[in-house]
Amino acid sequence: MKEEIIGRGAEAILIRKDNILIKRRIKKGYRHEILDTNLRKSRTKHEARILDRTGSLISVPEVKKVTEFEIDMDFIQGKKLSDYLDTFPKKKALNVCYEIGRSTAKIHENNIIHGDLTTSNMIWRNNQVYFIDFGLGFHSARIEDKAVDLHLLREALESKHFKSWQNYFKEVIKGYKLYKQHDAVLKQLEKVELRGRYKGKK
Repeated sequence: MKEEIIGRGAEAILIRKDNILIKRRIKKGYRHEILDTNLRKSRTKHEARILDRTGSLISVPEVKKVTEFEIDMDFIQGKKLSDYLDTFPKKKALNVCYEIGRSTAKIHENNIIHGDLTTSNMIWRNNQVYFIDFGLGFHSARIEDKAVDLHLLREALESKHFKSWQNYFKEVIKGYKLYKQHDAVLKQLEKVELRGRYKGKK
């Protein structure tokens, strides 16, 4: 199978070759050449490390090879939840959201922050939720960072799945309560959301 570009982002292009997904960080002409090279190298290594560590906790693409600017990983053939969650029967959709909450709890328990927690970065395959695209991911033990991760997910659900987002998010939170420190994160989430509403009124 030839290489096929299946996605373009601000930092990288996504290329499919057979059952492999290649994430290639692209050169930025506006950055100093040495700075650009160092940034692309470090971000590639960082994302690969996070994927490796997260793979022992939840379902993510398995890293096959890492070079200076590329990560080769499994191509997850499944249903992107941003497109399919609302098409599932109600009970199934709620179960999927519960699993999203459980997976988020597991990575937060291990101080991994996804950084872009939306249903566009989740794939349903073989009755499992796969989290993808850890390009903005990082390690942090801060309750604030975990609350912001949940806040991003809440906003994504409200935006993309506006008819059912409240029920979806309730199930996410039920699953998230697997995390021992969930009370502290949920209290901080309330503060994060208050800040967001205050900014919106200014």
